Amino acid sequence: MNAYISPCPIETTLNLIGDKWKIIIVRDLLSGTKRFGELKKSVGATKNQSISQKVLTQNLRELEEIRIIKRKVYAEVPPRVEYSLTALRLSLDSALHSLESCGENYKLNSPN
Repeated sequence: MNAYISPCPIETTLNLIGDKWKIIIVRDLLSGTKRFGELKKSVGATKNQSISQKVLTQNLRELEEIRIIKRKVYAEVPPRVEYSLTALRLSLDSALHSLESCGENYKLNSPN
């Protein structure tokens, strides 16, 4: 059985993209295709910390393995690699917008 699949659909989604960096990677790819360096810069900027090349590579490989993203390698010197979301993008787009709204609402209504 697939280790990501749970009887609960919310848990399945969290199993797929619920770790520290994956959800931010997916969010950054919602705007379109990005190269590795672009992702490294945008992902680290969000959390006010940098993501190591090793951790970003590992997360990208895992997202590619579960078919959330696709990786396109161009036969150039130096090699160029681009990452984009697969067709699952549409369901992730609405889910991330809901999470964004929830976060904004919490920030506006939380006691400081």
